[in-house]
Formats: sequence, C-alpha cells, structure tokens
Amino acid sequence: MRRSLMLVVALMMLVGGVLAGCSGSSQTDSSASSDSGTSGEQTLTYANTTKVVGLSPIMTNDSVSARVIMQIYETLFTRDPDTMEIKPLLAKSYETPDKKTWVIHLKEGIQFTNGTELTSEDVKYTFDKLRDPDTGAPRASLLASVKKVTAKDKYTVVIKTKEPYGPMLAALAHYNASIISKEADQKNDLMKKPVGTGPYKLKEWVTGDHVTVTKNSNYWGEDPALKEATFKVVPDVNTAISMLQTGEVDLIDGIPSSQWQRVKSLQNVKTTKKPGTRVSYMAFNFNKDPMSQLKFRKAVSYAINRKSYVKQLNGLGVQSNSIIGPKVSGYDKSAEDAGYTYDPEKAKKMIEENGWKGLELKMLVANRENYMKMAQIVQEQLEDAGLKVKLQSMEWGTFLDVSTQGKFDITFLGWGNTTGDGSELLYPNLHSDNMESSNRANYNNSEFDQLVDASRFSVDQDVRQEKLDAANKIAIKDAAWVVMNHAMVTAAYRDDVKGFKISPTADWLLKNIERE
Repeated sequence: MRRSLMLVVALMMLVGGVLAGCSGSSQTDSSASSDSGTSGEQTLTYANTTKVVGLSPIMTNDSVSARVIMQIYETLFTRDPDTMEIKPLLAKSYETPDKKTWVIHLKEGIQFTNGTELTSEDVKYTFDKLRDPDTGAPRASLLASVKKVTAKDKYTVVIKTKEPYGPMLAALAHYNASIISKEADQKNDLMKKPVGTGPYKLKEWVTGDHVTVTKNSNYWGEDPALKEATFKVVPDVNTAISMLQTGEVDLIDGIPSSQWQRVKSLQNVKTTKKPGTRVSYMAFNFNKDPMSQLKFRKAVSYAINRKSYVKQLNGLGVQSNSIIGPKVSGYDKSAEDAGYTYDPEKAKKMIEENGWKGLELKMLVANRENYMKMAQIVQEQLEDAGLKVKLQSMEWGTFLDVSTQGKFDITFLGWGNTTGDGSELLYPNLHSDNMESSNRANYNNSEFDQLVDASRFSVDQDVRQEKLDAANKIAIKDAAWVVMNHAMVTAAYRDDVKGFKISPTADWLLKNIERE
C-alpha cells in the first residue's frame, strides 16, 4: 500500500513538472509553486510596472528601487509599520548629551554580505559620502544639518549637528540613510553590486525584466521564511493583476483606483488599504515665465477641479489643499483654508486679461497610471481655461533625469514621505538648498526657508509644529504645488501569503512574510 501511494505521488510530480515546463518562464513556475516546491523552500514574486533604477541607497531616490534596497540594506533605526514608532535596528541604543550631539551605539557582530563586520567606520563613511556635494546624492538633504561624524570606537558613532535637529531619528530611519560597506563601495559600483547587512542579498538582475534576491545565510537577525523573492517588471497594471489572479504573481501594491474593485473581487486574493503619508501634486517650473508669476499659478490652480479628480479614486485618495498631509507631522487642519478652490470662470478671466490665452505649456509626465490620469484630466481643464497643453510622457528613470534638469513647464510628482516628518517633506522638495535636485520646482522663498530651517533645528516638538504649519501655509498661498491628493496605501496578495505588513509610508519587508 505504501509503495502504491509513493508511485502515485511520483507520477503526479512528473506530470506537474511536464506542465510547468510548457508554461513559460521559470520565474513564473517558481512563484506559482513557491509554497510547495520540491525542496519545501518558500519564494515570492512581486510585480511592478516600472524597472529598478539602481541598488545603491545613496544614489537612488525612487520607490521602485527602494523596494529592493530595503530588503538588502538596513538603517540604524526603523519605524514600526503599525505604530510608526521609531526603534533601533542596527543601533543598539543612543543618547543625546546635548542638543547638538547624538551618540549611537551599534550592535556587535553584524556582518555585511561580503563578510566584513559592520563598524562605526562604515557608518561614518556612509554618512560622509551621503553629505559630500561631490557625491551628488539625491537625498543628501537628509543629513544636511550634520556638521561632523566621528567613529569614537569600533561600535560607537558620534554625530554633531550644526543646530539642534528635531527629525534626526526619522532621517536615520530613511532607506537613503542605509549603511553601506566602506570596503565594498571602494571596490565596486553599489548601484549594480549591492552589499548590505539585510536579510537578503542580490542573486540576479536582468535590467528591465526582474531583480531576484535570495536569503542572506549570515543574517544577524531572525531567519526569514522566504528563501527568494523576485521583483518582476510587467508591461502594465492589467497584466500584474491578471498574474496575481492566476498565481504567477504573489504580491502587488500601489493599486490604481480604477482597478481597486476588480482586485477586491479576485478569488484567493486578499487586499489591504490604510491612510498613507504620500502626497501627489502638480509642480510649476519656477525658473520659467510665466510659471514664476504668482498670478499665473493662481489662474492654473483655479482651473483645476481636484474634487472631481479625487471622486474618481474610489476611496483611495483624500482631497486637501495642504502640502503636509493629515498623516504627516506638522499638519494643521487650518491649512486647508490657505489654498485656491476651483473657479473656472476666474481662471479664464485671469488667463485672458494677462495675455496668456493660447499659451502652450509643456506638461512632463511619467508613464505611470496615476500620473497619466492626473495629467489627462488637468490637460483638459487647462485647455478649457484657454491654455494649450502639450503632454510629453516617458518611462520613470528617464523622467527623473529630465525633470531634475528642469525641462518642463508643469509636471506631476509624488512624495512618499518615508520619514513621516513634515520637515523632511518641505526641506527636500521646496527649500532653496535643493534647487535643481530634489526641489524640482526650483521654488525659492526666503521666509519659507527660514521657517523650515527653524522646524528642523529645534528638538521642541511644539515649536516644530508651529514652524511647519507656518511654512506649509506660505507654500500653499504661493501655489508652489497644486496638491492633487493625499493617498491611501494599498496592496493585494495571494491568500497563502502571511505576515505581510504595509506601513502608512507604503513600505514593507520580505522578512515579515511567510507562505502557508
């Protein structure tokens, strides 16, 4: 009897292998049978419509690359995905002997994937490189307040700031402040060959197709259940959802509002949704005329019906005039009254009276569904107001380069605000220190800068709240951005995926996941 049962099992495995061999790529086969492979090792496939730009935490600044980087690298501190509380990760503890000094003690015995031990020298090297203007790091602003980093001893780092810096722990919990190996960075290009302390390491990267990470067998923390995970690039969101439905893909996130009901109706698929920190907006290029004129920005703001746009998001967006969103520190409800409401007649009148009727605007858009939807709606509304709008779309990596170079009149962007801190929203995006970098609008207002600086250089949270609120209202009245919406974070996954947690910042970690 036992031999008969074994024969039946063997035949079933043989048939399954033949069918799998006829079904297409091996990646799909692996993900579809990931919870019951012949070795019993668990895998997972995540799908996204945009390719990874690079794998260095210092040299990237996009959510797609961050998805992979956060599995390979780690930060000194981390946010709890449920409470948003900041806790030590690579750090063991810290103290602040005075308002300008942060003493951080590292956990001992942690190794990078190249076999070298994490020490204070690696932390110093990471932060010095991130801050160095010659590096050209997109998020150098995270540590712009730092005056000096010292490796006091093998496991102790001392950070001296120019002024008291309130969001320090939030900055150190950001993926761009992930600790890199000094030795590895001096030998290799970490954009292509990442070396971190995280639970996973790079196995394979086929540019434009997929990135596969595999378990780091020397990981210092709890052993993750998943052996491997593939970050797969798919042509469009419809393909991603269809692959989720068939089991070729196990996880997707950032689900477009137009597809939310469809995804919720899928069998053997679970969904999650919660308020997030992300803001989506339309930005003006302040280096060009008439975008540099407040009355023009007002006219454009009056022409855009954002309420109508948010209604189309099927509950996945929150309408707001405020740049700082309700889930971000520094928000005050009174900021909602500082913006410009939809008034198409006023918009038309201002455009005609100022000689802008028929003016052609170059609208630069990344070819992602949410941005394209915003662009098409706004394009129609601005043309109704008397402007001509030429829409130019491009893939994400190219868009980042072109928008940083200022080759647009108006554009659409988003900011995930992974720190959850208002200072780290306003400073990188709108402070003049970051013009022609992360401040793609090239917004420049000295009063705004002073308030943002005051919010950053105080450890008094009440003072920080006051300064952030004041700065926020100035930028709103300046129409620095037209806020399209504050987002909900969403994800969908096969029902055998357990332990998945997504934070309000839309971050998630493979190490929390297992297959049932």
